[in-house]
Amino acid sequence: MILIKNEPADTATLMRLYPVNTTESQILRILLSDEGRHNFSSEERLDFELKLRSEIVRAAEALNRSRLAFRVFRESFCNKEYWDRMPDGGFALKASVKPSEAVRDIYKNSHKYGTECATAMLIVYYKSLLEVFGDEAFDNTFTRIYLMNWYRIEPLLREVGLMGRADVYLPGDRRYFKNPDVDPATPELQGENVIDLGGGFYYGHGFGRHRAEVFIKMLNRNRADDADEEAYLMDTAGNPNYGKLYEAYRRAQTALERTA
Repeated sequence: MILIKNEPADTATLMRLYPVNTTESQILRILLSDEGRHNFSSEERLDFELKLRSEIVRAAEALNRSRLAFRVFRESFCNKEYWDRMPDGGFALKASVKPSEAVRDIYKNSHKYGTECATAMLIVYYKSLLEVFGDEAFDNTFTRIYLMNWYRIEPLLREVGLMGRADVYLPGDRRYFKNPDVDPATPELQGENVIDLGGGFYYGHGFGRHRAEVFIKMLNRNRADDADEEAYLMDTAGNPNYGKLYEAYRRAQTALERTA
């Protein structure tokens, strides 16, 4: 059930706003059919989340088609024109470049980059935010980007590092396949961060775009000799704080209007 300001949404009107077979309409159908209450402060706030989730899926699909290499942190590499590779293997945005151009370069020159799955998730989030905010608003909002994992995250994205139980799973969610009995020789395969693409498919950097059973099968190939527990998809999800991002988006757009 979708609520707008605690009142039931006009279902027919909402469905007419988004073309059939789009990620937005798929998310709407899931929310409308769920017995839980999904409350939004306004239709604009709902629209923002639908668009951002759609862009998260689109950015993940594009990264899957790219030449971004899988590398553990000690072997990571990046395009030095836009990023500084730090001692911990993360990528820090150079002060002399625009954030929008640096993020786009990862997709344009993906062969110049290599990192692991958590960093790939952050790349997906920044690319999706860039598409929703637009270049100028994005540059004004995300001025200090550090790409690594959940420990040095931009404050506006801090919540993506947290996984919690969910009553309903949506395209754009971050999910995690856990490999509890991982082979000690391949600790990087203790699990895989993925983006829910909808339709039963997930994207995980280094693994590709597959259904859940394929991720489980690939992780099971990297278990200890005495393993007795198979890999599995955790019943948790991670997401940015869409409400906080929406307010940041509104502030950025207002600031641009004042200077126009």
